[in-house]
Amino acid sequence: RLAQQYNRPLRVLGWYHSHPHITVWPSHVDVRTQAMYQMMDEGFIGLIFSVFNEDKSTKSYRHQLTCFQSINQAMDGYPPQYARVEVPLHIVPSSGLGKACLESLIELPKILCQEEEEEYKKATADPELDLITKLQNSSVFTKSLCHIMEVMHGPLIQSLESRLEQNNAKIAELEKRQAEIQKLIDRN
Repeated sequence: RLAQQYNRPLRVLGWYHSHPHITVWPSHVDVRTQAMYQMMDEGFIGLIFSVFNEDKSTKSYRHQLTCFQSINQAMDGYPPQYARVEVPLHIVPSSGLGKACLESLIELPKILCQEEEEEYKKATADPELDLITKLQNSSVFTKSLCHIMEVMHGPLIQSLESRLEQNNAKIAELEKRQAEIQKLIDRN
Protein backbone atom coordinates (compact mmCIF):
# COMPACT_ATOMS: atom_id res chain seq x y z
CA ARG A 1 0.00 0.00 0.00
CA LEU A 2 2.79 2.46 0.88
CA ALA A 3 4.66 1.55 -2.32
CA GLN A 4 1.59 2.57 -4.31
CA GLN A 5 1.10 5.74 -2.30
CA TYR A 6 4.71 6.89 -2.73
CA ASN A 7 4.94 5.48 -6.26
CA ARG A 8 8.27 3.75 -5.63
CA PRO A 9 9.45 0.33 -4.48
CA LEU A 10 9.18 0.04 -0.74
CA ARG A 11 9.73 -2.92 1.55
CA VAL A 12 9.41 -2.86 5.30
CA LEU A 13 10.98 -5.72 7.22
CA GLY A 14 10.43 -5.64 10.91
CA TRP A 15 8.31 -6.20 13.93
CA TYR A 16 7.53 -4.07 16.93
CA HIS A 17 5.99 -4.19 20.34
CA SER A 18 5.85 -2.03 23.43
CA HIS A 19 7.29 -2.21 26.90
CA PRO A 20 4.79 -0.16 28.91
CA HIS A 21 6.20 1.14 32.19
CA ILE A 22 9.58 -0.63 31.74
CA THR A 23 12.90 -0.05 30.02
CA VAL A 24 13.08 0.08 26.24
CA TRP A 25 15.95 -2.41 26.03
CA PRO A 26 15.12 -5.79 24.48
CA SER A 27 14.82 -8.79 26.77
CA HIS A 28 16.63 -12.04 25.96
CA VAL A 29 13.32 -13.27 24.49
CA ASP A 30 13.13 -10.18 22.23
CA VAL A 31 16.73 -10.69 21.07
CA ARG A 32 16.09 -14.38 20.36
CA THR A 33 12.84 -13.57 18.51
CA GLN A 34 14.73 -11.02 16.43
CA ALA A 35 17.38 -13.63 15.57
CA MET A 36 14.64 -15.96 14.28
CA TYR A 37 13.26 -13.20 12.06
CA GLN A 38 16.74 -12.46 10.72
CA MET A 39 17.01 -16.08 9.60
CA MET A 40 14.22 -15.27 7.12
CA ASP A 41 15.84 -12.03 5.97
CA GLU A 42 19.04 -10.46 7.28
CA GLY A 43 17.57 -6.96 6.88
CA PHE A 44 14.83 -7.63 9.44
CA ILE A 45 14.79 -5.14 12.33
CA GLY A 46 13.02 -4.98 15.68
CA LEU A 47 11.49 -1.88 17.24
CA ILE A 48 10.55 -1.54 20.88
CA PHE A 49 8.60 1.40 22.24
CA SER A 50 8.81 2.17 25.94
CA VAL A 51 5.78 4.24 26.89
CA PHE A 52 3.98 5.54 29.97
CA ASN A 53 7.21 6.07 31.92
CA GLU A 54 6.25 8.78 34.38
CA ASP A 55 8.81 10.90 36.18
CA LYS A 56 7.11 11.20 39.58
CA SER A 57 8.85 14.45 40.50
CA THR A 58 7.87 16.37 37.34
CA LYS A 59 4.70 14.42 36.49
CA SER A 60 5.95 14.21 32.91
CA TYR A 61 6.15 11.17 30.69
CA ARG A 62 9.13 9.92 28.76
CA HIS A 63 8.79 7.86 25.61
CA GLN A 64 11.72 5.88 24.23
CA LEU A 65 12.29 3.85 21.09
CA THR A 66 15.03 1.42 20.16
CA CYS A 67 15.77 -0.23 16.85
CA PHE A 68 17.88 -3.38 16.97
CA GLN A 69 19.08 -6.57 15.39
CA SER A 70 20.58 -9.71 16.91
CA ILE A 71 24.05 -11.17 16.54
CA ASN A 72 25.22 -14.61 17.60
CA GLN A 73 28.30 -14.24 19.80
CA ALA A 74 28.84 -17.97 20.38
CA MET A 75 31.80 -19.76 18.85
CA ASP A 76 31.12 -22.32 16.11
CA GLY A 77 29.73 -25.57 17.47
CA TYR A 78 28.31 -23.96 20.62
CA PRO A 79 24.67 -23.07 21.32
CA PRO A 80 23.69 -19.60 20.11
CA GLN A 81 24.39 -16.66 22.42
CA TYR A 82 22.42 -13.78 20.95
CA ALA A 83 23.15 -10.16 21.77
CA ARG A 84 21.47 -6.92 20.79
CA VAL A 85 23.05 -4.72 18.14
CA GLU A 86 21.64 -1.21 18.00
CA VAL A 87 20.53 -0.04 14.55
CA PRO A 88 20.74 3.74 14.06
CA LEU A 89 17.29 5.27 13.85
CA HIS A 90 16.53 8.67 12.39
CA ILE A 91 13.16 10.26 13.04
CA VAL A 92 12.36 12.94 10.51
CA PRO A 93 10.26 15.73 12.01
CA SER A 94 7.03 16.45 10.22
CA SER A 95 4.64 19.34 10.53
CA GLY A 96 1.68 17.06 10.03
CA LEU A 97 0.40 13.54 9.78
CA GLY A 98 0.87 11.66 6.56
CA LYS A 99 -2.20 10.26 4.87
CA ALA A 100 -1.31 6.65 5.81
CA CYS A 101 -0.89 7.59 9.51
CA LEU A 102 -4.11 9.57 9.55
CA GLU A 103 -6.04 6.71 7.96
CA SER A 104 -4.56 4.27 10.50
CA LEU A 105 -5.53 6.55 13.38
CA ILE A 106 -9.08 6.76 12.12
CA GLU A 107 -9.27 3.00 11.52
CA LEU A 108 -7.97 1.96 14.97
CA PRO A 109 -11.09 2.79 17.03
CA LYS A 110 -13.24 1.01 14.43
CA ILE A 111 -11.09 -2.11 14.71
CA LEU A 112 -11.23 -2.05 18.51
CA CYS A 113 -15.03 -1.70 18.44
CA GLN A 114 -15.30 -4.56 15.94
CA GLU A 115 -13.17 -6.78 18.19
CA GLU A 116 -15.39 -5.99 21.17
CA GLU A 117 -18.50 -6.73 19.13
CA GLU A 118 -17.09 -10.09 17.98
CA GLU A 119 -16.34 -11.07 21.57
CA TYR A 120 -19.80 -9.95 22.67
CA LYS A 121 -21.43 -12.05 19.94
CA LYS A 122 -19.37 -15.08 21.01
CA ALA A 123 -20.35 -14.55 24.64
CA THR A 124 -24.05 -14.25 23.81
CA ALA A 125 -24.29 -16.98 21.17
CA ASP A 126 -25.57 -19.60 23.61
CA PRO A 127 -29.41 -19.50 23.54
CA GLU A 128 -29.48 -21.12 26.99
CA LEU A 129 -27.95 -18.10 28.76
CA ASP A 130 -29.98 -16.83 31.69
CA LEU A 131 -31.23 -13.22 31.81
CA ILE A 132 -28.68 -12.08 34.42
CA THR A 133 -25.76 -13.37 32.32
CA LYS A 134 -27.19 -11.69 29.21
CA LEU A 135 -27.49 -8.40 31.10
CA GLN A 136 -23.96 -8.78 32.47
CA ASN A 137 -22.57 -9.46 28.97
CA SER A 138 -24.46 -6.46 27.57
CA SER A 139 -23.18 -4.24 30.38
CA VAL A 140 -19.58 -5.33 29.84
CA PHE A 141 -19.94 -4.75 26.09
CA THR A 142 -21.41 -1.27 26.63
CA LYS A 143 -18.71 -0.40 29.16
CA SER A 144 -16.00 -1.56 26.73
CA LEU A 145 -17.41 0.58 23.92
CA CYS A 146 -17.65 3.59 26.25
CA HIS A 147 -14.04 3.05 27.30
CA ILE A 148 -12.91 2.97 23.65
CA MET A 149 -14.82 6.20 23.02
CA GLU A 150 -13.26 7.81 26.07
CA VAL A 151 -9.65 6.85 25.40
CA MET A 152 -9.66 6.74 21.60
CA HIS A 153 -12.47 8.70 19.97
CA GLY A 154 -12.42 11.68 22.34
CA PRO A 155 -8.69 12.43 22.15
CA LEU A 156 -8.65 11.67 18.41
CA ILE A 157 -11.47 14.13 17.73
CA GLN A 158 -9.80 16.78 19.92
CA SER A 159 -6.51 16.26 18.12
CA LEU A 160 -8.09 16.46 14.68
CA GLU A 161 -10.10 19.57 15.60
CA SER A 162 -6.92 21.21 16.90
CA ARG A 163 -5.16 20.27 13.67
CA LEU A 164 -8.04 21.75 11.67
CA GLU A 165 -7.72 25.04 13.58
CA GLN A 166 -3.98 25.11 12.90
CA ASN A 167 -4.55 24.38 9.22
CA ASN A 168 -7.20 27.11 8.94
CA ALA A 169 -4.87 29.61 10.64
CA LYS A 170 -2.08 28.65 8.23
CA ILE A 171 -4.43 29.03 5.24
CA ALA A 172 -5.49 32.50 6.46
CA GLU A 173 -1.84 33.46 6.95
CA LEU A 174 -0.90 32.26 3.46
CA GLU A 175 -3.90 33.99 1.87
CA LYS A 176 -2.93 37.24 3.60
CA ARG A 177 0.65 36.86 2.38
CA GLN A 178 -0.58 36.10 -1.13
CA ALA A 179 -2.72 39.27 -1.11
CA GLU A 180 0.28 41.33 0.04
CA ILE A 181 2.44 39.90 -2.74
CA GLN A 182 -0.33 40.51 -5.29
CA LYS A 183 -0.52 44.19 -4.18
CA LEU A 184 3.24 44.53 -4.70
CA ILE A 185 2.96 42.97 -8.16
CA ASP A 186 0.03 45.23 -9.11
CA ARG A 187 1.96 48.38 -8.06
CA ASN A 188 4.88 47.50 -10.28
